[in-house]
Amino acid sequence: MNAISRDSLLSLEDYARQRTAFRSRIIAHKKARTLHLGEHITLIFEDELTIRYQIQEMLRIERSFEEAGIQDELDAYNPLVPDGGNWKATMMIEFTDEDQRRLWLARLIGIERRVWVRIADGDPIFAIADEDLERDNGEKTSAVHFLRFELPPAQIRALHAGAALAIGVDHPALTAVVEPVPEAIRQSLCGDLRA
Repeated sequence: MNAISRDSLLSLEDYARQRTAFRSRIIAHKKARTLHLGEHITLIFEDELTIRYQIQEMLRIERSFEEAGIQDELDAYNPLVPDGGNWKATMMIEFTDEDQRRLWLARLIGIERRVWVRIADGDPIFAIADEDLERDNGEKTSAVHFLRFELPPAQIRALHAGAALAIGVDHPALTAVVEPVPEAIRQSLCGDLRA
């Protein structure tokens, strides 16, 4: 998968004209890339299109049209685009009640390293988490984490051949499994992988 280049981005004016249609496209696209692990964990699997949208939105919000600002956004977000041998996901821990959220973020320290994917009957592949910076401390974890799942070539071939996919989290305070992952999501994620 290729990184998003400066030349491939829309200008602020062009993006403003296309934003409504682009946003509708992204909402539909994310439906097949979003997985709920129980009631409180959501994984959004990123790809070139979801990251392109994020970059365009950040440039719009910041009204950034100078080269240095644009490059800063590219440098921040390009690492979230899968490279053909992995999946990258944004994990959100979601509690609507603020007191409950605070309590659970303290209980869930380390959860980002306990999220896994499993292909067919293989061993779980645990996430590599938060490579950009540490997102928890001794008191609580963050509500947002960035995960990478490195997939061995044999597992990628098995997925392309139709192998089942399971995704879960195994933390002392919270466990959840989706098995099998719905086919629309499995197919979308296979599109991120070079056969």
